[in-house]
Amino acid sequence: MDKKFMELLSPAGSPACALAAFDAGADAIYAGLSKFNARERGENFTPEMMKKVVDHAHTSGKKVYLTLNTLLRETELPELMETLDTIDEIAPDGVLVQDLGVLRLAREYYPRLTLHGSTQMGFHNSAGLALAKKLGLERVVLERQVTMEELSAIRKQTDLELEVFIHGSLCCSLSGVCLFSSYLGGWSGNRGKCKQPCRRRYFSKQGNGFFFSPQDLCALELIPQLRKIGVQSLKIEGRLRQPDYVTNTVKAYRMMLDCPADKFNEVLPDARNLLSKGCGRRWSHGFYTTESGKDLIKSDAIGAAGLLVGSVEGYADNGFGFTAKKRIHVGDRLRIQPQSGDDGVALTVTKMFVENNQSKYVRPGQRVFICCDKAVPLNGGIFKIGESFPDYSRRLEALPARKPQVKLHITLDGKKLSVNTLNAPFAPYSVDLNLAPADKHPVDAAKLLGAFAEADSTQFALASESSAEVSGKWFLPAAELKQIRREFWKDFHAKITPLQIIDTRVCALDQFRKDYLAVMPLKVSEEYLRETVAMKPNGAEPADRRAVRADNIFDLNKLSQEAILPEFCPEAKLAALKRAIQNAYDSGIRRFRVTALYGLELLEKIVADDPEVFVIASAPLPVCNSAAVQELADLHCRRIMAHLEMSRQDILDLRDKSVLEVECFRLGRPSLLTTRAKIPFAGEFSDARDNKFELRFEKSSGLSRIFPVKVTSIPRLPGIYDFYDLRNANWKNADTETFNFDSQWL
Repeated sequence: MDKKFMELLSPAGSPACALAAFDAGADAIYAGLSKFNARERGENFTPEMMKKVVDHAHTSGKKVYLTLNTLLRETELPELMETLDTIDEIAPDGVLVQDLGVLRLAREYYPRLTLHGSTQMGFHNSAGLALAKKLGLERVVLERQVTMEELSAIRKQTDLELEVFIHGSLCCSLSGVCLFSSYLGGWSGNRGKCKQPCRRRYFSKQGNGFFFSPQDLCALELIPQLRKIGVQSLKIEGRLRQPDYVTNTVKAYRMMLDCPADKFNEVLPDARNLLSKGCGRRWSHGFYTTESGKDLIKSDAIGAAGLLVGSVEGYADNGFGFTAKKRIHVGDRLRIQPQSGDDGVALTVTKMFVENNQSKYVRPGQRVFICCDKAVPLNGGIFKIGESFPDYSRRLEALPARKPQVKLHITLDGKKLSVNTLNAPFAPYSVDLNLAPADKHPVDAAKLLGAFAEADSTQFALASESSAEVSGKWFLPAAELKQIRREFWKDFHAKITPLQIIDTRVCALDQFRKDYLAVMPLKVSEEYLRETVAMKPNGAEPADRRAVRADNIFDLNKLSQEAILPEFCPEAKLAALKRAIQNAYDSGIRRFRVTALYGLELLEKIVADDPEVFVIASAPLPVCNSAAVQELADLHCRRIMAHLEMSRQDILDLRDKSVLEVECFRLGRPSLLTTRAKIPFAGEFSDARDNKFELRFEKSSGLSRIFPVKVTSIPRLPGIYDFYDLRNANWKNADTETFNFDSQWL
């Protein structure tokens, strides 16, 4: 991608949103199929419709990126491979991934796919990006809590394409490490099923409020800075939103990207006016500035998105009534939100009565009854979350199906142009020529392929894998090349039918099945498996003298045997962490626990120089399947911790296919949400269901964390090492739970 070009990247939760995005001026869209994407609640795409949208995009120089950015359990790997095979056939411009196992399998079995690292991978410093490049990623979507200053410093350290969010809803937690939704019912945000508990009301001794609900991001004013830094792609959030939101948001940012620098401030008000139709929350600069990060949480503002248009004053079996505060029209979409902040009922207005008369709209101050068959809460806030939008169904139906792709190899010298068809039983085609050398503008491979891309047919298209070679510099008139192309396709159409086109892609599924069956998992002795115990700074020795004592790397002491690296390290603190790692090694530490991918890069030299160094990939770095384990083994890890969200069976399935030692989080209080946002209280709090939590702020890192009051405690599993985290718990805690261990990880 041209380093000076800034791509405007739009969400497309549905085919209609894809058309709306391109109409409004998006350079690219990101969208998902029905499985394994972080917005599974959205409408998403069928494979056939995705092919049509990709082809539609490519006819106008646009791009389509597919999302495959969730964590996968071991038993889902075969289905994942079928999905990857489908995606390879679709041939998008890029695939976003989170799971290291997905990354490994896509890279190994479908090498033509371009891979992008999802924000869920948590890359937030230059060490992480150095590792991302080694992993085969061509673009990284940075962590949303990276500041503008940090972004500028990171940009100078990498040549990877950088993608950043510029608009839409913000997660309160650092990406990829939030366990909050999963803890409250198994609905994992890391698997596209988040129930958004951060948007709910919570209660503490200091009052109640929406303590973890950030304002929306709006970075219109920051575009000049992002351009100066050299960001390649500007990403709009919103795959659960409708075409009206996509249209207005894309148009607003298109205006700002296209306007001359000296007109920026003149155009800005018009762009902001367009955005105001998006029915979101109050705008902010997110985490890009220190000031915004401090003021991001408005605990007295309900967590629901949208424009408040009233509150439910009464209801019946066939609808509900209220006094409108804003204009509402048939076709608008509403959400009725309980005061608790729990998920609200969403609906499209199809029929309404104003002052007892059926009407298409209601004005502010008028009484209205909206017909619906859903139960709504009395006094629930009524939010307008979208406006009526055009019907895209006819345009979508008119999108042509993908034509069979003809793979050609074209060669040209001064005396002959030859065409070999590589995936159909069509004889080599050639034309004798007598070309003169070209003084200027000689024909090249791109011109040959461009000419033959015009297949002159509704039946066939030139495959993107087609190739061309030119020997020498020759002048070939455009009209003559066009005539050769026409004659070739005329002959081709006369002799070949679409059913004769052969899929020449390598059958990766069969190879995967063979390789998967051949994996030899590590066999662990049933004798004593040495425990690891993480301790508070200056805490006592572990109860079992045989256990390994682990301490945070900045809290090491004479008893420490293992150093735990932090899950988040801003760019400005990387140098200090590198020194701490070297100091730990020099003092005799040979065990290092990595809790985020960037840590593997920091340890690379030490591991390469000393085979005794023992690296453990540990929570919150998620490891859920054997393909991810194999990737970590290649990165010199010796042990992995099974992801904290996994059930008993998931852990056992992983153990039975793992080529590394597997460890389990036996006891402790895991961080459910970690954020750089300033939270307006500290201490214990609870939700409407009386689940109890504790919020702690760590001054050294600037991070706030939510911990459950109950201690997670699960039984020992055979053949699995144990990890006890006593930094926020102790052996005698009687109030315990098992997280998802005895239930279902959704």
